[in-house]
Amino acid sequence: MIAPVPNPFAWPLADGRQALFFSLPGHHPSPVPDRRPLPARGDARSQVRFDRQTGQWVAIAALRQDRTYLPSADQCPLCPSPSGTTSEVPAPDYDVVVFENRFPSLSGADGRTFSLPDAGVDDFVSAPGHGRCEVISFSSSHHTSFAELSPTHARLVVDAWRHRTADLMSRPGIEQVFCFENRGEDIGVTLTHPHGQIYGYPYLTPRTAQMLAEARAHRRRHGTNLFADILAGEVADAVRVVARNDLFTAFVPFAARWPVEVHLYPHRLVRNLSELDDAELDAFASIYCDLLKRFDRLYPSPLPYISALHQYRDTEDQREGYFHVELMSIRRSATKLKYLAGSESAMDAFIGDVLPETVAERLRELAA
Repeated sequence: MIAPVPNPFAWPLADGRQALFFSLPGHHPSPVPDRRPLPARGDARSQVRFDRQTGQWVAIAALRQDRTYLPSADQCPLCPSPSGTTSEVPAPDYDVVVFENRFPSLSGADGRTFSLPDAGVDDFVSAPGHGRCEVISFSSSHHTSFAELSPTHARLVVDAWRHRTADLMSRPGIEQVFCFENRGEDIGVTLTHPHGQIYGYPYLTPRTAQMLAEARAHRRRHGTNLFADILAGEVADAVRVVARNDLFTAFVPFAARWPVEVHLYPHRLVRNLSELDDAELDAFASIYCDLLKRFDRLYPSPLPYISALHQYRDTEDQREGYFHVELMSIRRSATKLKYLAGSESAMDAFIGDVLPETVAERLRELAA
């Protein structure tokens, strides 16, 4: 049975946005008025432009140049603001909070109808950057991490992801919902407070479109789901499996592109978080935190990483999708980073620096 999605407590922010408070059992948010003198939200919006060389849409969001960049802890926009004057969270404390980004790459998905223009009618096709960009703060504590959350708190974050996925998928003009976390300055993080982001795109992202095309071709050739077959093959081979429980398996992929890369799959084919039942959600939160703890034990300092939740809809184009998480890091040793240089950045041709089997063996050894 699919687990119910919790309802958050909504609170207005000074410029018309809303903060959504998700709370642990027995906790109740006590927000205060947002007293910041924020400028009114203008009409300046991003664009999406069609790249005819690749057949891909590119978002152009110049307003993001003004976003907050590595503030000191006392100026953090995600820490609680008991006075309602210092941050995006006007409250003395909170468990998990979600709000629309002040500097969004995509915006305007508020119920209005929207569709992308026909990309084949002109050499220079553009459209408003319709969509939604949200910030999710995992905790009010500035110095914690997702891996350090209690099991109940980690599950609350997962429930917040589910709520936002269901909401954004229901909005006209949003084709794909992407929950993700960037952790560590080496990855490019501009806020060190533990947080992630949630994007609602008006198109399928290039990697998603490519994977779905491969999955449809696999279905035509073999009559089975590509992702389910990959999971079964990795489990049978076992050499790249990192961790398992009754409902999920984590493994280093056979053709890993990143120095540290782990994929996490449910054993049952579901397309997004909203289709998981209570037992699966608990199992997911547990093994996900286990993987992040292994990442942090890999080297003397915490591993910078990207966590990408791949989610799909039950539509003709996306029906072959299989919900999974891809975790990746650019750190290839305790002191060295993998930079995306000529082959990767210019040609999208990845060259692995370490054997996937070696990474899997090392991560298996790091179980608590």
